[in-house]
Amino acid sequence: MEILISDHKTLADIKNEFNALFPHLKLEFYEKKHSGGHGSDEKYQYDSRLKIGTVKKKPHSGHLKILGSMKTKALEQSFQDLYGLNVQLFRLSGHIWLQSTSTDEWTLSEQELHSAEKNTTLSYEKDLPDWD
Repeated sequence: MEILISDHKTLADIKNEFNALFPHLKLEFYEKKHSGGHGSDEKYQYDSRLKIGTVKKKPHSGHLKILGSMKTKALEQSFQDLYGLNVQLFRLSGHIWLQSTSTDEWTLSEQELHSAEKNTTLSYEKDLPDWD
């Protein structure tokens, strides 16, 4: 998959395109970069309605290739290196979005599969009858 990163697109556009490929994952964009193994502070999260051109720190535009075999940290680093965009990947766990801080070595496919399995299990468990 390739996502076109251009100044006129909004952050929401990028997030939606990514989420179409990985429905149990999401991207969030931040004013400040996070350190490896640490999460991003919500107070620095950009409004999704902002245009890429107003928040990116590098003049580069173009297609960003995203593969399921990419490690999480490689995806986040690509956004930083090419566009100067600070990105954090989140994985859905039940009804909660978790930052991928402890799983940055996982591939995007591993993140998606883990979340999909977890959410299938949670949905199934919710539907079980209460025998007590």
